[in-house]
Amino acid sequence: MSNIWPLAYDPVCHTYLTFARTSIPHEEDGLGSTYSYETKAGKRWEARYRKPDGKTARKGGFHTKREATAYLATVEVSKLTGSYVAPSAGVATIETLGTDWLAAHQATVKASTFHSDESAWRIHVQPKWGSRKVGSIRHGEVVAWVAELAKAKSPTTVTRAHGVLAAILDTALRDRRISSNPARDVKLPRRQSATRSYLTHAQVELLAEGSKHPDFVRFLAYTGLRWGEATGLRVRHVDQTKRRLFIEENAVVVNGHVKVGTPKTHERRSVVYPSFLAPAIAEAAEDKKPGDLLWGDGTTHLRPGNAKSGWFVGAVRRAQDADPGFPRITPHDLRHTAASLAISAGANVKAVQRMLGHASAAMTLDRYSGLFADDLETVATALDDQRSEQLQR
Repeated sequence: MSNIWPLAYDPVCHTYLTFARTSIPHEEDGLGSTYSYETKAGKRWEARYRKPDGKTARKGGFHTKREATAYLATVEVSKLTGSYVAPSAGVATIETLGTDWLAAHQATVKASTFHSDESAWRIHVQPKWGSRKVGSIRHGEVVAWVAELAKAKSPTTVTRAHGVLAAILDTALRDRRISSNPARDVKLPRRQSATRSYLTHAQVELLAEGSKHPDFVRFLAYTGLRWGEATGLRVRHVDQTKRRLFIEENAVVVNGHVKVGTPKTHERRSVVYPSFLAPAIAEAAEDKKPGDLLWGDGTTHLRPGNAKSGWFVGAVRRAQDADPGFPRITPHDLRHTAASLAISAGANVKAVQRMLGHASAAMTLDRYSGLFADDLETVATALDDQRSEQLQR
């Protein structure tokens, strides 16, 4: 049997090649074979083997027979462990995979989340990685990209862009296009916790009195609802007899348009509002149908207005004119204020968690642990008094 294989055309090197067959150890065990061939750049080696489905595959470009043999060994191990990835599976581009991922992603997340992820894809991920084959991306490249992005963008932007790329590669991994995800185990910039502003009862009233919607300001500051939850409330969601609000909708502004969906955690909940809000809520619901929005004209979701000239920022400005110590706040800070006022009134962490709609009490403690400091002081004082009392007996 001849050891010289027929001529074959190599489109990469633009030349006809002859293959000299060379057996490797354990060829009889089905590990494959290696073949040498000549190119303009010199002698190269090719590994040929059978894929799990029995079809023949090959990979060339090795500089030595040892490299080709080592590759065959890794192929055999991956076949035995079920982690085999065909070289041809990694040729799909990130552009193609990303488009498919976005289409599937849109059906599983809220409109606001998808808007942020789509923007991260369009602005940061697609321009950098779109034309790349998924199998060609290396961990070091991703690390360098994240570091470069962090020089000009906020930690939140960097984290979201990296998350989109990593999620696309996760899908490629599950589809056996790659053997590992090169975007995982990448150190991301640490996000700085924003300083929260908590208003006192007097400051809430000052803000409300200078506002176009005073009752709504008080409502946010004493119920702790998110803006979208509050503006999404309908008359049918209010039980005025028991003073309960049933949180079933969330109205979020996405790209200038209001999108109505379920609450942020997808968990519907009920919140009890204080009795001093009852007259304002009764007035807001008066002459409206059950399906009408509670706040505003009943058909249009209330908005805070422009960040520079809207009604809410105008109310903050007037409060600051009246009180130089009044903090600069956003509507979301009224949610933090509600937590602060509830805790100062003696509410425990579980009650605050249910009011705010947090996924767990641990999340509530994470965000507002500093507000429970007085409770710790009370415990320490009680232990001190108890000890003194018992030792004096």
